[in-house]
Amino acid sequence: MDITVTPWSVSAAFPLLTTLTLVPLAAMIAILFSRSSTVALRFGFAGASLTLLLSVYLLTVFDSATPGIHLVEHVHFAGLSYRVGVDGTNILFIPLTAVLTLLALIYTLITRHVTDRLFIACLLGYETVLIGAFAALNVMQFWLWCVLELIPVALLTIHAGTGQNRRWVVVRLLQYWVSGLLMTLAGFLLLAFGLIDAEHALTFDWLTLKQNNAYLHDEVLIFILLFFGFAIRMPLFPFHGWLPVLAEQGTVASAVIFLVGLKLGIYAVIRFILPMVPGVAEQWAGFVVTLGLISIFYGALLALMQINIRRLLAFAVISQTGMLVIGTFCFNENGLEGSLLLSVAYGLAMAGMLFSVGLIYERCRTAYLPRLGGLFDTNGTLALLFLISALSTMVMPGTPGFDAAHLLVEGIIEEDGWLLAIAILVGNVMSAAFLLWAFQRIFMANPKRAKQPYNCAHHPVWKERFITVVICLLLIGTGFYTTPWLNFIDQDAAAIGKQFPMHGAQIPLNPPFSNGEVSQPSDADTKDDQHE
Repeated sequence: MDITVTPWSVSAAFPLLTTLTLVPLAAMIAILFSRSSTVALRFGFAGASLTLLLSVYLLTVFDSATPGIHLVEHVHFAGLSYRVGVDGTNILFIPLTAVLTLLALIYTLITRHVTDRLFIACLLGYETVLIGAFAALNVMQFWLWCVLELIPVALLTIHAGTGQNRRWVVVRLLQYWVSGLLMTLAGFLLLAFGLIDAEHALTFDWLTLKQNNAYLHDEVLIFILLFFGFAIRMPLFPFHGWLPVLAEQGTVASAVIFLVGLKLGIYAVIRFILPMVPGVAEQWAGFVVTLGLISIFYGALLALMQINIRRLLAFAVISQTGMLVIGTFCFNENGLEGSLLLSVAYGLAMAGMLFSVGLIYERCRTAYLPRLGGLFDTNGTLALLFLISALSTMVMPGTPGFDAAHLLVEGIIEEDGWLLAIAILVGNVMSAAFLLWAFQRIFMANPKRAKQPYNCAHHPVWKERFITVVICLLLIGTGFYTTPWLNFIDQDAAAIGKQFPMHGAQIPLNPPFSNGEVSQPSDADTKDDQHE
């Protein structure tokens, strides 16, 4: 199936996607060379604000009515190929990255890292990496961005983490991520070298590989390498071991942007696996759905057992990943739309809960639930932020997660039937249980200790209220009016679903005839069939 490619000059006044990548990179370099923390902070806010404005401009110039790749920039240099572009699968992740980066900088104003130039530079560098990875349309270009992601994550964890074993956490993280990157590299190399013959030269360009994937060899091995490499990145059971320890000992500000990075795994499956090896993806769908179900219930059960709120939220992410993977492997428009929109909704909602928990930690110096409690009266703003974010994660009506989960469940019913859909809904009920339980333990219940060892005094500042208002408005606003966001996604989700005719085809329940009779083929149709 040919893909419509629209160059950037048709819609934008300048190479927008490259500019979006370079602006936070330039801000990061300026921060590293600045001698004053005040100047560094100004560079950080200038870069993050400009990136957010450019991402809004990206949404305005994107043609959601036309499927295909838009705002494409393609450059050949010294035998290398650079190509970036956006479509319905990645268009919403770039603004989400920009919003959360700016909010993370505002959050930094309230914490002890406000004068830390390296910390601020790493946040801007992480934003650069994520935007570059989401926009990349060259498989090696995407892989290199994923390698560079290790740098800000490791530096932020070692330099600004809150745990006592931060170096051990980074070593554990490297063990998982390097394994995933090596598998992903091997899969991409097999993908590119598998097309070399008399008619096809070596290329890592995604569009070229997509258009010639019918000539591929070793499709099963490519699927295994890519899927398991991305499964570590999501993370999906049983490749999740690095996330709880990183969440427990890392820093909240970096974890907020890291939430978007986690969705890079789901995006990579939709971008690099489903279009490239659709036949093998169908064959392995049962195995993948089984892993997704295990992730949902395993993550939810482990979350109910946690006394550290950061670990609880980490297991919540693992449970959510299972739901997103199942929706992705429905191979139909509803499932893909639901997975993409729910990824964005989960990213924003979990960021809200992390901001709330992080500010509670800044005041109480603890993340353990038994040491918290009774904070609603003195921290009403943070309680509201946590509650609205938790309700969105529980896919309550009026939040963006509701429409997204509705689409995802419809896709699951269409592909796998009611039994799997009921299992998904039971997992969502468990999610509601541990999030409401955490809210009650933090804000409503009396602490178990008669005298708390930490000072939980209230410090009213405009920054926390600004973060609360922005996230709550985004969640509630998009929740009540999801149509514009679905318009960005649906054309390309439908195009991907058409690659799986046995799964993505919408079969009407009632025939389009008013008298209930079965239609007979016309003479013209019979002649056309005979001609074919």
